[in-house]
Amino acid sequence: MANQVEFKLIKPLFDQLQKERFVTIATVDHETSGPNISAISWVLAKDEETIFFAVDNRSRIAENIKANSHAVINLIANESTYSISGNAAIKQERLEDVPLKLALIEIKITEVRDVMFYGSKITAEPQYDKTYDKDAAARLDKQVMDSMKKA
Repeated sequence: MANQVEFKLIKPLFDQLQKERFVTIATVDHETSGPNISAISWVLAKDEETIFFAVDNRSRIAENIKANSHAVINLIANESTYSISGNAAIKQERLEDVPLKLALIEIKITEVRDVMFYGSKITAEPQYDKTYDKDAAARLDKQVMDSMKKA
């Protein structure tokens, strides 16, 4: 059913955010003050009220969050589409034990809203393939997710 509102992650969403997955994040652009949407995959629910994600520490996402903490993650899971709103902050400028310069960003959840349009459900979730060295990608993904779990 559409338009359900919670103030923390429900169990199916928490469970889906225990592994790398495709989500989009909306931030307020630090130059235009307009919306900015990016796709990310290194995302982890630390608990029902907190989401961590990792991005290049020089990315537009990081710059946007430094200027305005409002952020929304769009998650397709549990046969629906969810808008997870909250206040974001750079938790670590450089994620430990990872060869890339990745920032760890924390979102404190203020609202979880089912935004699927009425009378429908998701029948297939987004899938993607890494287009570079599969072994290198798997190693890096493990390093990033392990580091976020330790944070």
